[in-house]
Parts: sequence; C-alpha cells; structure tokens
Amino acid sequence: MGFDPDKNHRRSIRLAKYDYSQAGAYFVTICTRYRECLFGEVIAGEMKLNAFGQIVVEEWFKTGVIRPRIRSDAFMVMPNHVHGILVIDDGCCRGTLDGRGTLHRAPTTTTIQRSHIITTQHVPTVERFGKPTPDSIPTIVRLFKSAATKQINELRQMPGVAVWQRNYYEHIIRNDTELGYIREYIATNPARWAEDRENPDGKTKTQQQQR
Repeated sequence: MGFDPDKNHRRSIRLAKYDYSQAGAYFVTICTRYRECLFGEVIAGEMKLNAFGQIVVEEWFKTGVIRPRIRSDAFMVMPNHVHGILVIDDGCCRGTLDGRGTLHRAPTTTTIQRSHIITTQHVPTVERFGKPTPDSIPTIVRLFKSAATKQINELRQMPGVAVWQRNYYEHIIRNDTELGYIREYIATNPARWAEDRENPDGKTKTQQQQR
C-alpha cells in the first residue's frame, strides 16, 4: 500500500516531551485557510505558481539562509497547501537517520519501501506555554507563515486576512528509507492532484459524495 494522505491527516497531537529543536528531519504539511486555492494551479501534472505561490517559495527557502542549523530538503507548493522536509543539523554532519529520527551522517540513496505507511502528527502552531524555542519546528513554521501572509496580503491589499489554517501537520522522519519515500511523495504530488484529498474539485471528493 502506498502513502495515504487520509491516514496522514488524522487529528492527533504533538509527541509528548519530544524536543522539536533537536537534530533530525521533519516532514511538514501546511494548508491554507478553508483549503482555498491561492498559490496557482496544476496543469498537465505540473504546478504553475502564481505571484502568491512565488512568495511562499521565497519565504520557505529564506529559513535556511537566516538559520544556520536549518536546511530545506524536498519542497512543493500546491494550490492550497505546501509539503516540505526541514532538516535540523547541528553542523557537525549531514546525517543519516536512526530509528528515533536522530540525525547522524549524510543521507544516502536508498530503496523506497512503498508498503510503509507514515503517521503524521497534527501540531499546534504555538510552542508549549506560549514560549517559542529558537530553531524548533513550531517556531520555524510560525515565522514562515507570518512572513508569507504579510507579503501576500500586501500584494492583494487585504491586510489582516488569514492565509493559513491555524495548525499544521508534521512527521518525524525515522530513517533514510522513509526520507527517500517522502521525497518521492512530495515530488510527485502535482501528478496526483486529481485524486488529492485537498483538491476541492478532485476525484476523491466526488467519489465520496457519490457513496
């Protein structure tokens, strides 16, 4: 069985007592408010970004420029959501991942296990007790969303209007096999847009309504 977005987007909570600023790789999905298609459209299996989508790309990759510990891996902007892998690296190595998601040395090319099902956590935007932790996944996502929202609203002259849904989804990538699998999932997301559960006009939604 392949990657199942419905299973990935079940409501859940952030892993208790997990340090989301520790070295490792994290798969993040962020959706627009009400799943509104703001960032462009998919044409013939390829994502065509509009001006808002270009802003999202620029702001995402700024994270790795201004934060030495953070680097962006695979990334894709879709019409109403983004998928990305963020790697927190302490600088001593560019690591492989052990079973706990801890980074050790440079990722290698691995065989993709298509039978593997990944469970995603539904993560609150605000850090515990409202205290941001520098270079943590919640802080990075919050600042990215804020910066992208500001620029998009300036461009469309709609100050104060929300662009993103309040929360987001994350998965701690446990090993190199998962890393390769998720990279492929992200890269091929536009080709599967017609069946994507986030697509308001997609086949999956139509099929569900007919049941």
